[in-house]
Amino acid sequence: MKTLKYFVLSVLLLTCGVLEARVVGKSYDLESPSGILSVEVEVAETVTWSVSLGGATILETSQISMKLSDGTIPGPDSRFRQAVRRSVDRVEVPVVYKKAEVRDSFNELTLAFKDFSIVFRAYDQGAAYRFVSSRKQPFKVLGEQAEFRFPEDFKAYVPYTRKSGDSFECQFFTSFESQYSHIRLSEWNKEGLAFLPITVEAGGGVKVCITESDLTDYPGMYLYNGDGGTSLRGVFAPYPKEIVQGGHNMLQGIVRSREDYIAEAYGTSSFPWRIVIVGAEDKDLLECDLPWLLGTPSEPGEDYSWVRPGKVAWDWWNAWNLYGVDFEAGVNNDTYKYYIDFASENGIEYVILDEGWAVRGQADLFQVVPEIDLPMLCSYAAGKGVGIILWAGYMAFEKDMERACREYSAMGVKGFKVDFMDRDDQAMVRFYRKAAETAAKYHLIMDFHGAYKPSGMLRTYPNVINHEGVYGLENLKWGKPEETDLVTYEVTIPFVRLVAGPSDYTQGAMRNATRRNYRPISTEPMSQGTRCRQLAEYVVFDAPLNMLCDSPSNYLRERECLDFIAGCPTTWDETVALDGKIGEYVAVARRKGDTWYVGAITGWDERDLTLDLSFISGCWRVEMFRDGPNAHRAARDYSRDVVSFPSDGRIKIHMAPGGGWAAVIR
Repeated sequence: MKTLKYFVLSVLLLTCGVLEARVVGKSYDLESPSGILSVEVEVAETVTWSVSLGGATILETSQISMKLSDGTIPGPDSRFRQAVRRSVDRVEVPVVYKKAEVRDSFNELTLAFKDFSIVFRAYDQGAAYRFVSSRKQPFKVLGEQAEFRFPEDFKAYVPYTRKSGDSFECQFFTSFESQYSHIRLSEWNKEGLAFLPITVEAGGGVKVCITESDLTDYPGMYLYNGDGGTSLRGVFAPYPKEIVQGGHNMLQGIVRSREDYIAEAYGTSSFPWRIVIVGAEDKDLLECDLPWLLGTPSEPGEDYSWVRPGKVAWDWWNAWNLYGVDFEAGVNNDTYKYYIDFASENGIEYVILDEGWAVRGQADLFQVVPEIDLPMLCSYAAGKGVGIILWAGYMAFEKDMERACREYSAMGVKGFKVDFMDRDDQAMVRFYRKAAETAAKYHLIMDFHGAYKPSGMLRTYPNVINHEGVYGLENLKWGKPEETDLVTYEVTIPFVRLVAGPSDYTQGAMRNATRRNYRPISTEPMSQGTRCRQLAEYVVFDAPLNMLCDSPSNYLRERECLDFIAGCPTTWDETVALDGKIGEYVAVARRKGDTWYVGAITGWDERDLTLDLSFISGCWRVEMFRDGPNAHRAARDYSRDVVSFPSDGRIKIHMAPGGGWAAVIR
């Protein structure tokens, strides 16, 4: 519908007899609704934009263009027609999100040319632009110029692809999970691409997060700095020409050759939004809604009321390690019936059958191992009020998508966790859209693992309720102590990766280790940091579909912690950023109904904070989980206390190194 609106706009301009003119020097200013943020657009043979906050330049004059199969837009021969402005202030109601209502308030400038437009928007939270085509015939996009020029050599949090140093082609095959390099822009690895989002520390405490949205039929954007300057430019994977089956258990699509273009486009096409999110202070990034707002709304009349967010009892991280039972645990019916019983008895909505239920190496979702009776398990789970989610490798799901969704939905399966996509060229982005549409047709939820960051799809297809694209807790099953620092990573991602949307981080470990005591043990893994940190992450991290990574046997020995996790919502009516500094600490409050949940985590430095919760009214009881006096030595040490809500609404907390604090305020 949005594409149609822009096409109608172009037709109206044409039929009204607007005089065309070759591109000449013109300048346009665009302010956000409050006036705090401003965008300046220059239109000449090229189009440039710049962004300022409170009069201070955040993004210097940066060029934007697209090279099409029949020329470059905008270019010397582009026919400029008109600048059209509009203002919007409305409230959107999400199906699945961290808020029950989202205010959509912006000022917009559309530069209309003969057969394309460039749309700019200014929000108080940041600025964005996109290209829109109104052409009548299909065309190819050979390349796109997306430039981000910074006024100084700022420091940035850069997630390089894991194969940094190889060719760009090698880096286009990536799992989109890396720890951050905290470097100056000029120190960028000249052989390395970085995937989005990226957060830059601008002057005066301002933070700038670059990402994209409405990515449904176009390659994802990487960023690159090859000249040691202070500018970043977009890089895009060319369209795949030949893809062969291979990789992990023959479940991945390996690109053997590529075309000389990055995208195929229809005549009328809306391209992804390029977003520059700006926060006057770090915590502003925690409440940003732009990636969701800039996603295309779901089709009018589509009913997604059946989408059920919730928590998932997960088998793979804890290696099916049950104990105190009268059967041998593993990938078998008895084990999954136990997981289902555990979920049912503790109000956990789902159980996942992760990798192992289908025959390995076959990429066939209909070759089920003999130890598993799926129809029986689905029936058993339904009788207990629990939904079954199936893990599926990308290639297996792609080749049998319609049949898998149709037959497993009929069996009672509630969703799929699809893994090992590991690309974001246009062909793969199209797979995401097709998978979301097909799953929705059969009322199935989707969790994209081995995936790129969220980019507005949660709004377009609300059944896609989570993405990975994060260096999650699973890495502690094998990560070397000297190379793996999830404590620092966890106080960084709320200001970078999580700005784009929810993540399948998979927290909830009941074995907890200090920095000195951590060891990778694949079959009995542990977390880095304290027990209370694991609890707090259910509040701090946004995840409408949220895993309980540890074994039911371990949770049942930790009843207080289990009750907190099981009772913690996964979607919210209100989210309030309390405090935070990227790479150091973060504190968030979230409300569901009349109950507030509060979570805080710190880096490896112990920390004292005073949380101002005076905005909460009508509450009297605080159930809090705090690091114990010996949590710096034994990370599992914690205390649970129930206290009265303070009259001034201010709560002082202490967190051990790698620690956390969590509370329920009723």
